[in-house]
Amino acid sequence: MFDDELLNLGRLLLDEARQRKLKIATAESCTGGLIAGLLTEIPGSSDVVERGFIVYSNRAKEELLGVPGDLIADMGAVSEPVARLMAEGALEESRANLAVAVTGVAGPGGGTPLKPVGLVHIAVARENKPIFHQAMRFGDVGRSEVRRLTIVEAIGMMRAMVN
Repeated sequence: MFDDELLNLGRLLLDEARQRKLKIATAESCTGGLIAGLLTEIPGSSDVVERGFIVYSNRAKEELLGVPGDLIADMGAVSEPVARLMAEGALEESRANLAVAVTGVAGPGGGTPLKPVGLVHIAVARENKPIFHQAMRFGDVGRSEVRRLTIVEAIGMMRAMVN
């Protein structure tokens, strides 16, 4: 299901998290659970992956992760503040101590001049550490490629927070 590059990145993350006794949660909008899917594709991941939240709708972001609806209305779901609160909410609503959140415009439609197709906000939260956020502008490279590139960046950001 996943290519060798993604599986290798996932294995590295799981091994590093396992060594540090970290549990991982995911909060995914534009990737629809693919990050959690990648990690759980790898045998033995159950000792690291705690849970995943697929929060595709704004209401799910509010109900499952505690992202305020007025913030989503003001800033938009595809924004740095929402990604940060999604990551925080994933930590708070799980038993994980490392969480990744992704929200973006995968396309092919839905983009605007301020939030074009290919814009993805990724945030990683770890207990007792500042949240790490990046806004990625992958461009209009196709829905599947935006999602694949998001997974690669999210895994890399999590690895940086593990080490």
